[in-house]
Amino acid sequence: MFSKEEAKRIRQEFWTNFGQEYPRKWLLYNTKIKELSLKFTFTTKIAQVSLDIDTDDELIKEYYYEKIWSLEQILKTDFIPNIILDPTYEINYGKLISRAYIQLDNVSIHNKKTWPEVFEFLYENMNKLELFFYEYKDFIES
Repeated sequence: MFSKEEAKRIRQEFWTNFGQEYPRKWLLYNTKIKELSLKFTFTTKIAQVSLDIDTDDELIKEYYYEKIWSLEQILKTDFIPNIILDPTYEINYGKLISRAYIQLDNVSIHNKKTWPEVFEFLYENMNKLELFFYEYKDFIES
């Protein structure tokens, strides 16, 4: 078990190393659509790359989810075959968002032996998700 400070240091070390291994500017929060963001997640159990629809306005959340869902076949065929679309994905403290994500199980940010596998997983899948987003942004926005 790690102290909060040590766990924070390990997280910072991981993200610093990831940035050095794959130096580029990621899209992430700069989608120009307030409710949509692309995210990296790495915990003590999983690594994820996701497109999140996060708003308290259920109509807006449903609107964007249906746009993404209508592109599901293209997303799976041309970009990320194992992506999961979840209209009610639970994040912090029971908050529900809509999330399209790909997940790598049985890895831990606290286990440096898993880092190379996670680096590649995050890079490959975020790259594909960004390509998808850029390709279909106009449709998603309209």
